[in-house]
Amino acid sequence: MAEMFDHVPQVWTAGQLRNALTAVPDETPVHVGVADGPGDFAGGYEEFVLVNAEPVELADGSKTVPPQVRFTLFADAAAGAYYLDVD
Repeated sequence: MAEMFDHVPQVWTAGQLRNALTAVPDETPVHVGVADGPGDFAGGYEEFVLVNAEPVELADGSKTVPPQVRFTLFADAAAGAYYLDVD
């Protein structure tokens, strides 16, 4: 059985993202690097492009607890030719 570990990333706030983008021109595409494993950027990463951003409601099915809303950035594969996944 594989060894378990706690992964606690330092999740950015909207303010941190806004601050990081202050000098970036408006027409600059945004790329997203996703770690190969939890916290493992040294082993490489997959590159995606940002395609959308919007608030997403996460409901747990409870009628007494209001749904949690998270602002979510959506990414897709970069433009290019890909083999069709027929699984």
